[in-house]
Amino acid sequence: MRDETPRNTLSSERSLRRAVLTVALTNFGYFFVEFFMARHIGSVSLFADSIDFLEDTALNLLILVALGWSPRWRARLGTVLAGILLVPTTAGIWTAWHKFNMPVPPEPWSLSLTGLGALAVNFGCAVTMARFRHHSGSLTRAAFLSARNDVLANLAIIAAGLVTLFWLSGRPDLIVGVGIVWMNVDAAKKVWTAARLERSA
Repeated sequence: MRDETPRNTLSSERSLRRAVLTVALTNFGYFFVEFFMARHIGSVSLFADSIDFLEDTALNLLILVALGWSPRWRARLGTVLAGILLVPTTAGIWTAWHKFNMPVPPEPWSLSLTGLGALAVNFGCAVTMARFRHHSGSLTRAAFLSARNDVLANLAIIAAGLVTLFWLSGRPDLIVGVGIVWMNVDAAKKVWTAARLERSA
């Protein structure tokens, strides 16, 4: 019995490392797809979401590095990750401001199809991280919350594309872009709280 517990723990750590690395590489790959399409069709929501893909890559790579650290240092990194979750906020606000001044609607089919691809990627990442969301405290919670929020954001992007088909306006895309910014702020708050509780424990 004594030998089984460390072996199970080691197996769990290896599974978590594989999951985190897979999620990081997947996010990095789709960042290029979404960033290109965002620039091509002038979409605020796709731009904000593409930056979020890049942020998710960094987030998961940092988690991979920190898995062997003590709970105290993991809690400290969790605080840093809460700040990283806010990175897309700056980019989203900047893009939304420019779009607000020139509300040209993006090409709706490209917007929806790119959002659909992002949905598939993020749903897979959320499922992958769901079983580890209570493992290693605020670190894996950050990754799970980020992937979960991205799924919601992608559904909103697809909806914005469909609305734009019937209402040729840049407003649906702009509204979704601002919504993605808000979700990142909310996720950062949750991770900050989890990290603070870890430090207290």
